[in-house]
Amino acid sequence: MPKIALDPTPFHHDLDLLEFPRKVADLGYEYLQLTPHRDFIPFYRHPKADDDLVDAFAAACVDAGVQVASVLPVLRWSGPDRETRETAVKQWKRVIEITKRLGVDTINTEFSGRPERAEESEAQFYWAMEELLPIIEDADLRVLIDPHPDDFVEDGLEALRVIRGLNSKNIGFVYVACHTFHYGGDIDAVIDAAGDSLQLVHVADAYDHRRSHGLRYITNPPGNPVRVHQHLPVGQGDVDFDAFWRALDRVGFSARDDTVAVSSVFAEDENADAVSRFQLDQITKGLHR
Repeated sequence: MPKIALDPTPFHHDLDLLEFPRKVADLGYEYLQLTPHRDFIPFYRHPKADDDLVDAFAAACVDAGVQVASVLPVLRWSGPDRETRETAVKQWKRVIEITKRLGVDTINTEFSGRPERAEESEAQFYWAMEELLPIIEDADLRVLIDPHPDDFVEDGLEALRVIRGLNSKNIGFVYVACHTFHYGGDIDAVIDAAGDSLQLVHVADAYDHRRSHGLRYITNPPGNPVRVHQHLPVGQGDVDFDAFWRALDRVGFSARDDTVAVSSVFAEDENADAVSRFQLDQITKGLHR
């Protein structure tokens, strides 16, 4: 049975970092995903947690009876310029230290980079991994990557090709259900191609921004290079969750005990408690189809 984790992002504005484990437990979860937080690992900046804070967070998890399923940093390791990449590599090294100190073996992240400079960004990504991959492998960590909207690679199948290019069993794939329509829209094709490298999923819904001949969302002036998606509760968007759960069964994800399914709804903070419990029920049922 995969680990079912809660992303506590909806509670960042109401609770302190060390209160997250108790909140996660109160909502019925046994695991949490440690996502970017200003006191721990902020977006695109050097980690702010010293060893004392890392230890305090680990102790809070023990007290609450929950575990950290994964650590999620978002750093600019894909450049697209050398200085940005080198800065991110330095930040990554501290992330790895923090993850090991927490006793966690899984990091999930995003490709980052810039889609309008995809070739340069991909090159910087491989340069970053030239330095980081030996550290990741020596630490016996797995790093799982989501081709996030506005990354240098957004298509799911192309992202798998980039991952394969690293030739490492320590690097795998993240499928974020609410990014389906940026991945190319074909759940079966991407998950089947990912196979065993798919080790973590985010469960949230989204509208298909491509509908109505591309006019479902209108930005002004026309032609803005924006990416639109949501993180809605299951059933409120256009993601085919029947196909999603079937595909996870087909590739063996649902039968493994080292995979992670994360509830990552960010659209209804005012109802975050009820939504989190609803998501737990939906994920549990989906994995036990």
